[in-house]
Amino acid sequence: MILSELLKSKRENKKLLLREVASMIDVDTALISKIEKGDRKPTREQIKKLAIALDINYSKLLKLWISEKIYEDVKNEDVAIDAIKLTLKRLKVEE
Repeated sequence: MILSELLKSKRENKKLLLREVASMIDVDTALISKIEKGDRKPTREQIKKLAIALDINYSKLLKLWISEKIYEDVKNEDVAIDAIKLTLKRLKVEE
């Protein structure tokens, strides 16, 4: 599941309006709408607030957010998979 879908699904399951979520995280309704449509990405601080507002595990939400940032950076690269494999090796070495 992608971030925008999860956020929209959780909001709808909680029967919250866009404006209610917007108010909870101190942004305008249009931004929440754009985030749910995938037109804008939330900031890390907004991710924290959304996790609380929508009762989503913060770690899960943060992983999705980071994953989407990485995907956006490499999606058009011919060597994306190889670059990610190298990154995984580096991360394992640093553990």
